[in-house]
Amino acid sequence: MNKKALILDLDNTIYPVSSIGEELFTDLFQLIEDHGAFNRNKETIKRDIMSKPFQRVAREHHFSEELTKQGIELLEETTYDKEMTPFEDYKEIKKLTCEKFLVTAGFTRMQKSKVRQLGIEQDFKEIHIIDPIFSDKSKKEVFLDILQKYDYKKSEVLVVGDDPNSEIKAAKELDLEAVLYDRENNHTNIRNLNKIAHFKELRL
Repeated sequence: MNKKALILDLDNTIYPVSSIGEELFTDLFQLIEDHGAFNRNKETIKRDIMSKPFQRVAREHHFSEELTKQGIELLEETTYDKEMTPFEDYKEIKKLTCEKFLVTAGFTRMQKSKVRQLGIEQDFKEIHIIDPIFSDKSKKEVFLDILQKYDYKKSEVLVVGDDPNSEIKAAKELDLEAVLYDRENNHTNIRNLNKIAHFKELRL
């Protein structure tokens, strides 16, 4: 490979959401509990909240309009101010000499606080937070913006993330090379993608 740019996801790609999730989402979990929306799916919903955008979780688990609205209002104000640690292999990303872009979907204040607590802001040429409250842009559109702004050829850009239905799907739709970061081997059923479990396996 001869890549000029690397586009990275944040949650569960640079750090494990599970390391802060119970604390970060305490009030949200209580709100869902109070609305009686956990039913028998409590652990599934909690796991989904730690790996998917809240609006998507709300749709998939049929949260009421009121619960969805209250959840969004709560998460808009949620930040994390305690120490955070990237995955141990993130040091391999820091060694790479290509331009790096962080593209993450989520609530602006929350995502900014994670970047700050991880101490990774200086590692990226640009950081894009796609907040569905303020923007209807998709990751695909942001990737395209980056390509056009810096005049990258599609062959010069690599996208890495943990979600085959988000950044990986967006990359494929743009004919960009993509690598699924499957640290915990959660996607054994996916065979048509380049997969890595450690960033030392990344080849640019």
